[in-house]
Amino acid sequence: MRALLQNLSSSTSHTSLAASFRKKRFALFREFISKIDRSPLTILDVGGRQEFWEVMGFTDTPHKIILLNLFKGTVTHPNFTAIAGDARNLHEFPDRAIDVVFSNSVIEHLHTYANQQRMADEIRRVGKTYFVQTPNMMFPVEPHFLCPFFHWLPFSARVEIIRRMSLGHKNRQPTREAAVAAVSEFRLLRKSELRALFPDAVLYREKFLGLTKSFTAVKH
Repeated sequence: MRALLQNLSSSTSHTSLAASFRKKRFALFREFISKIDRSPLTILDVGGRQEFWEVMGFTDTPHKIILLNLFKGTVTHPNFTAIAGDARNLHEFPDRAIDVVFSNSVIEHLHTYANQQRMADEIRRVGKTYFVQTPNMMFPVEPHFLCPFFHWLPFSARVEIIRRMSLGHKNRQPTREAAVAAVSEFRLLRKSELRALFPDAVLYREKFLGLTKSFTAVKH
């Protein structure tokens, strides 16, 4: 069952259920950048990898794409650049230096709301426009542990569960300290919190079975 859920939520497979959601989301992104009256664009992907853009079929493009991660990744396409950096402090970039800041399922990995606020402030500072997606806290299936209602349980209960079994993309943790670290990494956002982080954005809903699975904050 776990392997099936991992395949359905794979970030690198072209045929996974998650890929179908991302392709629909990316169609919105393509429409979004098509309305920007300049080209080529400089796109900063905060927390992204080249593989994502390959799955989306967006490597043969005139736009310059900068991939920023904690560790410098590998790129093989001439219009891609990889750099090491911190989403909470984009000091490498002056104000409004980037045409489009893009981020897909990253801001929920920053442990605390204070860190999420710092990332949002930096995105709004350096980007003339932005496109930021994140899972919805109120959707019943947690997207990393792939377990219904897991993220609604008390913190201590989540720690004890991941100490005893592997869930989704997270393996069973050998110690309590490791389990605390694994659970603490994720802080999913409510709609009201995302709106507070990006007050100048339009929020788009991504639905599954009638429920809002994730939000995308877009500044046009």
